[in-house]
Amino acid sequence: MTYLIDSDYIADYLKGKSPATTLLKTLFPKGIAISIVTFAEIYEGIYYGHDPERYKEVFRHFLKGVRVLGINQETAKQFALIRGELRKKGQLIPQPDLFIAATAIHHNLTLVTRNLKDYTRIPQLRYYQDPEASPS
Repeated sequence: MTYLIDSDYIADYLKGKSPATTLLKTLFPKGIAISIVTFAEIYEGIYYGHDPERYKEVFRHFLKGVRVLGINQETAKQFALIRGELRKKGQLIPQPDLFIAATAIHHNLTLVTRNLKDYTRIPQLRYYQDPEASPS
């Protein structure tokens, strides 16, 4: 497993938007995972979006071969370290993003996201941005 995919790319993938579909198909053989937080965010979008049955099926298909990483004690400790450092600097980011970053760091994964505004505040986080993607 090499990459942790953030919610923005999963949402675009489910909608069939390129470059998300192209990028994820390219990264899939290298091993991809999602955080349980992303899992929850995507299901919220499915449940309260249009055509929930269709998107549930697309997401179920996507999840085949994708590991969903939970929050364990070590991930929670990493979250605490990141949040404490950001709070000291007055640069807090949303808690879901902190848990996703902590998951990537704990599992030594590169985060695939377009949310560089928040994630670049975390120096120990490795992130990948598709050069073909437009910023969000």
